[in-house]
Amino acid sequence: MKGTLFIILLLACCLSVYAQQPADNNHIRGRFQVGDVTTDPGVHDPVMAKEGDTYYVYYTGGGIQVWASKDMKTWTKLPSVFSVAPAWVAQRLPSFKGLGFWAPDLSFHNGQWYLYYATSIFGKNTSVIGIATNKTLDPKSKDYKWVDGGMVIQSVTGRDDWNAIDPNLAIDENGTAWLVFGSHWDGLKLVRLNPDLKTIAEPQEWHTIASRPRDYKYTDAEAGNGEIEAPFIFKKGDYYYLFASWDACCSGIHSTYNIRIGRSKKITGPYLDKDGVDMAKGGGSLVLGGDTGVNKTFYARGHNSVETFDGVDYMAYHAYTTTYERLEINQLDWVDGWPVVKK
Repeated sequence: MKGTLFIILLLACCLSVYAQQPADNNHIRGRFQVGDVTTDPGVHDPVMAKEGDTYYVYYTGGGIQVWASKDMKTWTKLPSVFSVAPAWVAQRLPSFKGLGFWAPDLSFHNGQWYLYYATSIFGKNTSVIGIATNKTLDPKSKDYKWVDGGMVIQSVTGRDDWNAIDPNLAIDENGTAWLVFGSHWDGLKLVRLNPDLKTIAEPQEWHTIASRPRDYKYTDAEAGNGEIEAPFIFKKGDYYYLFASWDACCSGIHSTYNIRIGRSKKITGPYLDKDGVDMAKGGGSLVLGGDTGVNKTFYARGHNSVETFDGVDYMAYHAYTTTYERLEINQLDWVDGWPVVKK
């Protein structure tokens, strides 16, 4: 989501939303105190991982930024994944400049970490998803080195009715790799990958697994309404659970972001919500949104990831306050086969 327009909007957003102010650490959810990442407040689109005794949070911006913690409370800033943008990105997106990568997805396979990331021309479906690998997440290790693997998927305005952003890798019960991604336009897409986890498998197999009605007075070059993005597939028991974010992000207290869910016994869907409505046809049960009532601390929540550490399921996401986006981490309970934020 970069380009001239995005840079202008991002600067304006930074001035009004990301201004560093003392954090209100009085809001407690589950057994974790939120608002702990305060020295660099703009945590956006977080994904969590654990290696050894250390938790890591990777998130949007600055070449993919990184925090590390031993307890999920006290966080230390680590070097970004990229200090220089891979040359192929500017070749695919000629107007791209800087280190505006976002929405990282991180998981461990085949003896190494796979990091998917995206960038785009803001408000357009001119987007790319790339991949980088590393043997370790510990910058102090002699094996630490991010190796860019190039482009995985590109979407092109006028050619595609989908948008190649917000990637998430999912492995099905047969060991087959799938990449779920997308936002707005025709919704969230799922495509089968080769065992290298870097290329699309042939014959190509694509699925639309979530979508919302859109006002098609907008052209295919504009995001329009019917916001849906940030897919994440999590396997639990007999079901694959599809998390997605609805409505508007990135607008501070005016954000309306909320996390929705459906489930399926097949990774390709259909993903049905609690009322049996297919997410590909506008379905999606609410998991978590902004605070309700007059005394709000968080105005919206979204772009989540879900991980299991030491037998416990956690959900990480960003939340909009009156000052900036914060990292929140919740423990999940499961009630009647559906995730519930532990309070």
